[in-house]
This record gives sequence, structure tokens and C-alpha cells, in this order.
Amino acid sequence: MKYPKNELFEKLADIEHQRWSDWQKYMHSKILPSGKDGICEIGEAFIIGWERQIKTNYKDLSEKEKDRDREQVMRYWELLSSN
Repeated sequence: MKYPKNELFEKLADIEHQRWSDWQKYMHSKILPSGKDGICEIGEAFIIGWERQIKTNYKDLSEKEKDRDREQVMRYWELLSSN
């Protein structure tokens, strides 16, 4: 997908990454050991990757990782850019 080359768009993608990081911190605080209370295991590789992304500022993410945040901004970009 082609994303707008726009300062506001990138600022919104940065905010989206911060929002996602906050949510992941919360979710990771709720993970219980496997088998306890019916909680299923999450692959260790996923958790390691998420933990690294949580600690990474948007500007330091790979372009592929930034694209995930940019995809979320696209949901409301048209509304913002039409004003």
C-alpha cells in the first residue's frame, strides 16, 4: 500500500504505535503461566518480538513495522485530510 508522505500522517502513525505499545503492556501484564486458569500459551517468538517493539520508538521501527501503524492511520486519514 502506498502511504501519504505527510508530516501529520507520520505523527498519527507515531501515536498509533504508542497506543499499541500501551495496549501490549497491559495485555502482557495479564498473561498467566501456561495451563493456569485455562490461559493458552503464546509462542515465545511472538512475545519476544512484541516486547522489542514495545520498547522501540516509532522512528526506530523498520518500515514494515511502521506500515502496521500506518495501516491503522489509514482508517481515519481520509476524514482528517478532507478538512
